[in-house]
Amino acid sequence: MSTTFTTHGEGSTAVVDLDITGMTCASCANRIERKLNKIDGVQASVNFATERATVGGTADVDTLVAAVRDAGYSATPVRPRDPVESTDPGSAADAVATPATLELRGLRQRLVISALLSIPVIILAMVPAAQFTNWQWLSLTLAAPVIIWGGYPFHLAAWRNLRHGALTMDTLVSIGTLAAFGWSLYALFFGMAGMPGMTHGFDLLPARGAGASYIYLEAAAGVTTFILAGRYAEKRAKIRAGDALRALMDLGAKDVVIRRAGSEVRVPIGELGVGDEFVVRPGEKIATDGVVVDGASAVDMSMLTGESVPIEVTVDDDVVGATINTSGRLVVRATHVGADTALAQMARLVEAAQAGKARVQRLADRISGVFVPVVMLIAVAALIFWWVDGSVLTAFTAAVSVLIIACPCALGLATPTALMVGTGRGAQLGILLSGREVLEKTRRVDTVVLDKTGTVTTGEMRVDVVYGASGVTRDDVLTLAAAVETGSEHPIGRAIVVAAHDLTVPEADEFDADHGVGVSGNVGSSRIVVSGPARLDVELDPGLRVAVDEAQAAGATPVVVLRDGEPIGVIVVSDTVKPAAAEAVSRMKKAGLRPILLTGDNAGAARHVADAVGIDTVISDVRPQDKVAEVVRLQQAGATVAMVGDGINDAPALAQADLGIAMGTGTDVAIAASDVTIVDGDVNKVLDAIELSRATLRTIKQNLFWAFGYNVAAIPLAAAALLNPMIAGAAMAFSSVFVVLNSLRLRRFSPRR
Repeated sequence: MSTTFTTHGEGSTAVVDLDITGMTCASCANRIERKLNKIDGVQASVNFATERATVGGTADVDTLVAAVRDAGYSATPVRPRDPVESTDPGSAADAVATPATLELRGLRQRLVISALLSIPVIILAMVPAAQFTNWQWLSLTLAAPVIIWGGYPFHLAAWRNLRHGALTMDTLVSIGTLAAFGWSLYALFFGMAGMPGMTHGFDLLPARGAGASYIYLEAAAGVTTFILAGRYAEKRAKIRAGDALRALMDLGAKDVVIRRAGSEVRVPIGELGVGDEFVVRPGEKIATDGVVVDGASAVDMSMLTGESVPIEVTVDDDVVGATINTSGRLVVRATHVGADTALAQMARLVEAAQAGKARVQRLADRISGVFVPVVMLIAVAALIFWWVDGSVLTAFTAAVSVLIIACPCALGLATPTALMVGTGRGAQLGILLSGREVLEKTRRVDTVVLDKTGTVTTGEMRVDVVYGASGVTRDDVLTLAAAVETGSEHPIGRAIVVAAHDLTVPEADEFDADHGVGVSGNVGSSRIVVSGPARLDVELDPGLRVAVDEAQAAGATPVVVLRDGEPIGVIVVSDTVKPAAAEAVSRMKKAGLRPILLTGDNAGAARHVADAVGIDTVISDVRPQDKVAEVVRLQQAGATVAMVGDGINDAPALAQADLGIAMGTGTDVAIAASDVTIVDGDVNKVLDAIELSRATLRTIKQNLFWAFGYNVAAIPLAAAALLNPMIAGAAMAFSSVFVVLNSLRLRRFSPRR
């Protein structure tokens, strides 16, 4: 059986996607990218966040996989997917049995066990009152599994990197913990540290030869546990990067009713082919893209367009897969299936936007390229110097002090703790941040692109005004319209019924929803019809015609009410602007951000909403796939873009933007494709999210500055044998405490309103 892989383009310019495993930091992605780009005719981009390489050129898949393997990592070609292959959400086994989730499960297990074993080791070492007779041997028993088994991923990565001539943070973690562990073993078995009654002192200056009286198990075990915690949080964020695509795939129908030989048969969606005719009953999803051959209905396109008003369709109208038939029965002829549908194309847009993002290099990883070898050289230099000076134990004491003081405990905590507190505070405020990359993205954001429906507006229809013809009151128009709309599930009908809730609405009979005309029914002895003006072949009097034209110019939706074929009034319905939208736009401007309204609505509706909230720049009549192009155009013009939206049509643009912000009241796909989620859909919290992200980023930078600064100050003291290894361990612990306390300040963050 042949095997195919996900490719884009044609002929010799095809692009292949590879899933990469084994990367532990951004420098790993850079190394793989350089390795791939050395192949003739290849252009590669490796995304550490999504753990995926996008490779274009003439090289075959086997060559690409071999190049990644030569760099010390593993690569697997990505198999093509379409909506019919989506995982059944009800299958829990399928949902968790992926390599990524298995790796996450393994990290969680290592973290929990390591934390349980490390806590008593740290307490015993740092609290002299807890040091009972032979406590050091209990510490060894508890710490050894943490250092060897818990830290195995770091040791393995350090060894793999060393084999390929690279030094990373894994190298520091591995060397620091193993050096502390190795010296502790020496002190316990060959020094004085293993004697009954041994306690840890806190002398500032180490005595000559005193190194073998101390153990550093708490440093080794603590560093291992802290770094494991950071890696676990990071892996969880990476797994969520694929949620948007999975959510898109799960939108498609799982089965379909096909017309065959005059009968209707329900079959799996995979059996549907181009040209087949299938039936869509009210409330069902349209199985795939096609054209209506029989029937009329209103189709809810909000999942794909984000717009609130269903689209009226009848014979010869095009429909899109995964949208919902709200009322009438439709027969549709399939025109596109599988990977050719609009839904699948939308998924590819999200995937391409995510894969094409350039991730900011982590500061710790960048500095470690110089920091690690320098620390190792200093430790070796101290060892040689004091050995030549005649004191072997002092030489080892100085070298171990250097390695311990340089052990990146604070570095490992600098980002995760600030991120944990910042995201926790965000959750309290109804703001969900997806990971540390989000914080880096907010630093230069200067433009905020706002989708209209569901973001600036509520997405719910309401009656704005009612016009009556000569001799007809507004209440008469509204009550007669509400009488027939009571049997309708259309959003406009519901808005009319809600508007008439204080009036006495008569009952209608012989209700009919003719989607080619509108809704109608008998009220008393009169036949009442409610429809859009474009659907009616009637002349409106000048007053009603002006009302229709003004409503359309303002971006509202007018409907005409007829009694026995004569127009008696016009009801104007529109979406409502969110109460906080104007304040939110004003705050953005004061913060130096440029708000832009981006929508698929017509220019009149867009301009009306923009004027209501104070937005100067409007981009209207934009198709879903063109939203990405608009974001790219702004980026190419030098803007750093934050995109705010809530519909599936916004998902690719959210992924393409430098910062994607989704309204939590929107679709799961938009939320999954974003970097930030506003849980309650309050547009005022867009700026709150940016402010919180920037505050968290400042805290991370402060933490990193301290983490490196204390090392720079303390390493020379350790190398000069002026720092007791235990003091070095205490200093390292204090550095971690400082980082945690600094991060906790974020709990007091309050938005500036």
